[in-house]
Amino acid sequence: MFASTSETLGSFMTRTSDTTAAAEITAEPLVDLDAVDATLRAALDAGGEWAELFAEDRESASMVLDEGRVEEMNSGRDRGVGIRVTAGEVTGYAHTSDLSAQGLADAARTAAAVATRQPRGGTVDMMSIRGVARAKPRVAVLPASVGAERKVALLRAADDAARSTHEAITQVTARYGESRRRILVANTHGVCAADDQVRTMFSVGCVASGDGGLQTGRETVGYTVGWELFDDHDPAELAERAAQRAVTKLAARPAPSGEVPVVIARGGGGVLFHEACGHGLEADLVRKGASVFADRVGEQVAAAGVTLVDDGTMGPEWGALAIDDEGHPTQRNELISDGVLTDYMWDWLRSRDEGRVPSGNGRRQSYTHLPMVRMTNTFVTNGDIDPADIIADTPWGVYVAHLGGGQVNTATGDFVFGMTESYLIEDGVITEPLREGNLIGNGPQVLLDIDALGNDFAMGSPGTCGKDGQGVPVGDGQPTLRVRALTVGGTAA
Repeated sequence: MFASTSETLGSFMTRTSDTTAAAEITAEPLVDLDAVDATLRAALDAGGEWAELFAEDRESASMVLDEGRVEEMNSGRDRGVGIRVTAGEVTGYAHTSDLSAQGLADAARTAAAVATRQPRGGTVDMMSIRGVARAKPRVAVLPASVGAERKVALLRAADDAARSTHEAITQVTARYGESRRRILVANTHGVCAADDQVRTMFSVGCVASGDGGLQTGRETVGYTVGWELFDDHDPAELAERAAQRAVTKLAARPAPSGEVPVVIARGGGGVLFHEACGHGLEADLVRKGASVFADRVGEQVAAAGVTLVDDGTMGPEWGALAIDDEGHPTQRNELISDGVLTDYMWDWLRSRDEGRVPSGNGRRQSYTHLPMVRMTNTFVTNGDIDPADIIADTPWGVYVAHLGGGQVNTATGDFVFGMTESYLIEDGVITEPLREGNLIGNGPQVLLDIDALGNDFAMGSPGTCGKDGQGVPVGDGQPTLRVRALTVGGTAA
């Protein structure tokens, strides 16, 4: 997905085109390399043992159409630098939107003052910043180069398509969003890397009204691509699927209650593994003792055949990155292999303390935040069973097409997730839709209780992962799979 080159930092230049002509989009460099070098030296002169500069320029825009009217049109830009300095086990952090040489130097000295009160003085030995490894995403058309009228037209097309699907559709909300995030990361170990991240998404939510009350349906698509997202994804088709989902749920019966076999549709349950298992494999939580997977490398923690991966290189998925927010290349990290826990995810700070190599999982919400260990695209890999055979081999149970939000305790793995679309399985056949209910269980136990893995892997909808007050874009997915027993919190007697 990404091509990396080493070169002197000049302008960020992305080749883009639209339906009429090609255009070259040029942006000014975030921070001059001489200023980067001087800022890092100022941090070390002020007493730091290691220093890092993180520069960010973020642009975003969104539109919301509700009840046939454009209710929101938002855009914004945020630009600044964060300076991190360490001295022993202490970390100091300061951020600023003043990108002048003086502003950067002041931030560097402030961060160093937090890390240590004993300036070393004298000569500082560091690797001078001479060039930058820059990665460019393959973006055909920058969304910002497309006029607002074309974006509104997509929203209206989705609204029309949803309402024409069925007379029961009483409300439609369509959303469009775009973002471009350019970053530069440099530190006193010689890392100097840049990335240009573009994301585009579209979402349609529908409400259907009937004798059984109100039911909802939603479809969302989003990738690390530009306006070409709509070459492969028609907003009208998304709207029709969302509307049909809402209408189908009007005939839903109460979900069963109690422990039942559960089949989770491909891509529809990746959030369960992200929340209930993935967070427990982040090295910062492991070191705090806040993970059920702590000190279990080499142990069987999942059923044979289950492999769990976090992969930041998985373009063009929502969590794809060329580098993490510490300047390290992302990579494919196999966390559980054939049921055996093999490794955790690492950022620079935790890997330094453990004598490890960063795994490309140091991420932050913005330049105002410190990085921490975060997932990128987290998923269960393919099995070898035809998904139709999994259904046919389930005499009775629940088929979950989509999971919604939920809660999880990372220390124990206990979770509760909402089932936003589910069906009853009877005699090996998917039958009636079920009203929304909860799926209750324990992440590590789910891993052990997977007894069938399909061969139809798919990623799910784009998501935002929250942790310690920070949100970052992530992806998740899995093939169709069956868990031999999960508790369904339904209302059926």
